[in-house]
Amino acid sequence: MYQVGDNIFYPLHGAGVIKAVEEKEVSGEKQEYYIIKMVLDNLKVMIPESKIADSSIRHVTDLASLKKVANMVEDEESDEILPWKTRHNVNMNKIKTGKLKACAEVIRDLIRVKKADKLNSSERRMLGKARDFLMSELKLIEGIEEKQIERFMLKLK
Repeated sequence: MYQVGDNIFYPLHGAGVIKAVEEKEVSGEKQEYYIIKMVLDNLKVMIPESKIADSSIRHVTDLASLKKVANMVEDEESDEILPWKTRHNVNMNKIKTGKLKACAEVIRDLIRVKKADKLNSSERRMLGKARDFLMSELKLIEGIEEKQIERFMLKLK
């Protein structure tokens, strides 16, 4: 399914590169593990091969898909203003999907709320994490230039 050298996105962890597939013994049971070097925090994550399908890991998006997402996010309106607890749950569920468009929507929507009102501390942290996740993926998109990253991020403001 995935191979060493693949750029992947792991929800709630960000983007990374599969560095190895190794057999490890855990609790007396041998399994194959994907060893992933994450862009954020220089973290190393090990995921059992048997759990990879259920983990919502996906390949990092390509430049053409990024452009489509940028246009969709820019053209779409935010959801109606929700109470902050509901908004927090909706946004967390979007981030958990690991989809680029969903993460970009969270950033866009929280920035719009920030401009209209003040974000509470949990929403400020969520906005920061969503930006980190997005930037980690943008850094691994093949063929992307720094100016394209900057333009994409500007569309979210």
